[in-house]
Amino acid sequence: MDSTGNVVKEKSFLFAIRIVNLAQYLRRTHKEFVLSKQLVRSGTSIGANIEEALAGQSRKDFIAKMAIASKEARETDYWIRLLIATGYLSEQRMAEKTLQNDCEELNRLLTSIVKTSQEN
Repeated sequence: MDSTGNVVKEKSFLFAIRIVNLAQYLRRTHKEFVLSKQLVRSGTSIGANIEEALAGQSRKDFIAKMAIASKEARETDYWIRLLIATGYLSEQRMAEKTLQNDCEELNRLLTSIVKTSQEN
């Protein structure tokens, strides 16, 4: 595994921890269960798909799993934006800003990995 694989693997794991903690906060503080479940599903799926990609059977399998991880990152960004727009999260709070930034960074990394892998 190259250094990019290590970086994206670690970032996605740390991101998943933050997503799980955020979902727990939403359930405990706001009694919000539907959106938080969607957030956990997509937010933790990013890292799971990266793990599968890194253990892929072929280059095609690697690209497919990384592409799924990228789609999950885009979906997670959607849920974060929706939670902000509906008042469950605050756009001004640093925790939400960094979570959104981390999600966007993961998506950029994954998009780059997929494009580079398809070109090579």
